Amino acid sequence: MATFSLPLFPLSTVLFPDGVLPLQIFEVRYLDMISRCLTEDTDFGVVLLTHGHEVRTAQAHERFVASGTLASVHDTTASAPGLLQVVCRGGARFDVLSAERRASGLWMGEVELIEDDHEVRIPSDLRGAADALDRVLASLHDVPQHRWPIQPPFKLDDCGWVANRWCELLPLPNQQKHNMLMLDNPVIRLELLHDVLDEHGLITS
Repeated sequence: MATFSLPLFPLSTVLFPDGVLPLQIFEVRYLDMISRCLTEDTDFGVVLLTHGHEVRTAQAHERFVASGTLASVHDTTASAPGLLQVVCRGGARFDVLSAERRASGLWMGEVELIEDDHEVRIPSDLRGAADALDRVLASLHDVPQHRWPIQPPFKLDDCGWVANRWCELLPLPNQQKHNMLMLDNPVIRLELLHDVLDEHGLITS
């Protein structure tokens, strides 16, 4: 696949394709990044921070994993001067081939996209994971839709989509979530999540 350059946002979280990512932006480097993404209708990349802090400090140098997920800006609200509330959605996964930090502190990466999960219908022995997720979605009926942790379209028959949503909802270590993200087989990803759900008594069928 062709490579291209994009800004990187190292965060202490893992963004999955079709996932929802709310952000509070106040650093100049990221305010400028979001402004440019909106003006040019482009994405930025979310990568998992492994050393340093999300907020820039003089003492710490950020390090992050060499893969991540595209993020597109879907909604912005300026809640105060210099403070921006942003809601993003996850897109394709990518590998970081090289990265450099600019004088502004913004990281730019040369990246290569990873092929999207193929849609695979959930086999009967893993159906319990989808049924459990359906119960979670049903429990949100009194919550305003913009506050849902999972946004439509819902794909409760697709292995990758259901697995990704459980990766977001379960309190797994970030490195484990990232390992799940980078698995190239969505059925195996769902099998692993199904086992975790079963261990916690969340599978009822």
